[in-house]
Amino acid sequence: MTDSSQARIRLVLLAEPGLFRASLASLLASNPNLEVVRECANSGEAVKVLSGLPVDLVLIDFDLGAKLGVDFISSARESGYRGRFLILAGPAADVRDSTLILKLGTAGIFLKSEGPERLVEAIRIVAQGGSWVDDKVLHVIVDHLVQQRPMIERSLEQRLDSREQKVLTGIIGGLSNRRIASETGTSENFIKNVVQRLFRKAGVKSRSQLVRVALSGRSGPDGATDTLDSSRHRI
Repeated sequence: MTDSSQARIRLVLLAEPGLFRASLASLLASNPNLEVVRECANSGEAVKVLSGLPVDLVLIDFDLGAKLGVDFISSARESGYRGRFLILAGPAADVRDSTLILKLGTAGIFLKSEGPERLVEAIRIVAQGGSWVDDKVLHVIVDHLVQQRPMIERSLEQRLDSREQKVLTGIIGGLSNRRIASETGTSENFIKNVVQRLFRKAGVKSRSQLVRVALSGRSGPDGATDTLDSSRHRI
């Protein structure tokens, strides 16, 4: 039988010192399924931690700036880190630059206005290989992409039927196959088949790759690079 401590999700919190970080660290530490391995104030410190300790997920405070987030994710991957990233963002307007971060491998964006229970749920889903993008964030990103890429031809969404679009929306929102099936009035096996069709149409092999393709408007390996072990992704 597996020891319960081994099942805990190991976290690194990357945020400026202060009330927010202290409160968040205390909240996370109070959950028996989570372990805050280290609190870091800058990307250099965080990369060193990732190089020396086993970490499942890094929580990144978006208030540190998009550039720091991009640089940190790139450095973490170069150092050999193969875990997950989750952005903590303020108002939806703050996530307009997040499309680049999503393409680099962030598994989701969580709004600070959401409750503690939702954060724990997001951490669990992302750590298990899923994605989490709040509806408010998704709307901002989609609007931004429409403005920046108005002439995208044969985008992924244009090649999907209405059922496939609903399933894709659920995946982007971090929903499980069972939850999507419940909300669409279908079976879980049916949703699994639709997910496989989405993979083929997008030219990807995982849910996180599919999310990045959907948000970037490009299909195939160039549109989504996933360096994670495929066994960790839910299908």
